[in-house]
Amino acid sequence: MKKKIRVFQYGCGKMSVYTMRYVYEKGGEIVGAVDIDPNVIGKDIGTIIGCEDKGIIVNPVEKAKDLLSNLKPDICIVTTMSLLNDVKDSLLLCAQLGINAITTCEEAFFSWNSNPNLTKEIDTLAKENNCTITGSGYQDMYWGNLISNLAASTHNITKIKGSSSYNVEDYGIALAKAHGAGLDLETFEKEVAASDNISEEAREELIQKGTFLPSYMWNVNGWLADKLGLTITHQKQTCIPKTHHEDIVSSTLGMTIKKGMATGMSAVVTSETKEGIIIETECIGKVYSKDDFDKNEWSILGEPNTTMIINRPSTVELTCASVVNRIPDVINSKPGFVPTAEMDEAKYRVKPLEEYIK
Repeated sequence: MKKKIRVFQYGCGKMSVYTMRYVYEKGGEIVGAVDIDPNVIGKDIGTIIGCEDKGIIVNPVEKAKDLLSNLKPDICIVTTMSLLNDVKDSLLLCAQLGINAITTCEEAFFSWNSNPNLTKEIDTLAKENNCTITGSGYQDMYWGNLISNLAASTHNITKIKGSSSYNVEDYGIALAKAHGAGLDLETFEKEVAASDNISEEAREELIQKGTFLPSYMWNVNGWLADKLGLTITHQKQTCIPKTHHEDIVSSTLGMTIKKGMATGMSAVVTSETKEGIIIETECIGKVYSKDDFDKNEWSILGEPNTTMIINRPSTVELTCASVVNRIPDVINSKPGFVPTAEMDEAKYRVKPLEEYIK
């Protein structure tokens, strides 16, 4: 009988409630956990999941290196921040120790096109220590594999157009702030939108410095191009504030967003390719009003035209299930910083996770 897959949870916030439970329910086990929140540190992970104690206490993040070195898990799940610079310590640590890692960090989905030098650093270290680092989550299926599968049934493509919306309340304060939620429009323009009102040369300079702030779709466009064998020649993004005609209370931000203030933003990324196919994608992340709901809509334009609409997807749960179902693919993968575009097609895991290890 194969041994259970041993998982280390790096970050014990909202997403870990599902990732840890899903690991157990897919036959794996959590062997360690860390976080920075003093309100979480010292708790048994069973309290976080909402079940009986598991005998695993959340430790401060400062103990991550010692714990990972001693426990030697099969894989580490990182559910903390959205930008590669913000999760680099955890990913570099895993790469240094030769421990596979999968993260919900949206930029890590395809960070080769937004922070190539840091990605290369992690990639080199992971190859040296024979482990795999990757990013996955909601975008892996709903902005990635579903779209590439639609493309596979199309004779000729001229444009891929996508739009997805999500409630930033579901993902924590860091993500909400990254979307400009709670800012007045003047501050939004200075702190969020202005970063995209630059020349292509200036943007490339930021990318090479590792200081570019990509919207989620920036990396999705790179992933889709990689998956479909397209070569991007030009890419740009525009961030536009979203507002509401009434005040909205944000529990995540701990404030009331007054009408006319930014509840979040719409980020549109347009990619031109050498092959003539345009990829135009939009993600709308904001604090929802009572009338808003998650929506995912994609169209493949060409011969024939095809549109797919998914209303009210359970984005948080789908994100976490995608990560856990990807665990065998990460363990089976070649070493390095490997996007899931280069792994097997995403699959549902009906058997315990260890049964899928080659």
